[in-house]
Amino acid sequence: MKRARVVFAGAIHEATPFDGKLRLSSGRLVKEDLVTWLPPFEPQTAFALGLNYADHASELSFNAPDEPLVFLKGPNTFVGHKGETERPEDVTFMHYECELAVIIGKTARNVKKEDAYDYVAGYTIANDYAFRDYLENYYRPNLRVKNRDYCTPLGPWFVDRDDIKDPMDLKLRTYVNGELTQEGSTKNMIFGIPQLIEYLSSFMTLSTGDVILTGTPKGTVNVNVGDEVITEIEGLGQLSNTIINRT
Repeated sequence: MKRARVVFAGAIHEATPFDGKLRLSSGRLVKEDLVTWLPPFEPQTAFALGLNYADHASELSFNAPDEPLVFLKGPNTFVGHKGETERPEDVTFMHYECELAVIIGKTARNVKKEDAYDYVAGYTIANDYAFRDYLENYYRPNLRVKNRDYCTPLGPWFVDRDDIKDPMDLKLRTYVNGELTQEGSTKNMIFGIPQLIEYLSSFMTLSTGDVILTGTPKGTVNVNVGDEVITEIEGLGQLSNTIINRT
């Protein structure tokens, strides 16, 4: 099942796709262009992976890590489908990152990788923009690189775990102004979903609504004001975002 969270007529609704429109939880059908899209769930603790695809590490001239490189993201960073992300005036290299987002469905502590999927509620798409000018080094991303307001579009759909046969074999693509600029597969992650849940839950408790952003493959390019960026993951849909001037 796919579901979204949207604002319509001043209220927040859960919505599902129906015949090219959205069916609100009230039963009402509305056109997609009449709603404001929110992230499809309310993220709690957000974990993001750096250099979790060997080809991406290589294009940044870094070796693949020996253990997961994880940093946290604040709730201020998330914006919904068709939202806007600001490009700071002093940035010379801002790039998108198409990522599979894994949503935790129940409390997890000391989980073995063989049981990891029992703790997954579902999946969505994340576009975790990076502002490379602010990077101290690739192993210690600082706050200004990954925690700017609205720098991580999320959505459009929350797709239930059981609707995705194999989350470790999904195609990822990014389009900038309609041009394909990034293509990869989740099968090329260095640390897969089971390993990440086992690793994180070995030293801290994961809770319902936590989310793991699993990294991006190679193919990241600079984006500019006015660009429309669409990140796409097989089975999860397309997440659209526009780059605007910082005001």
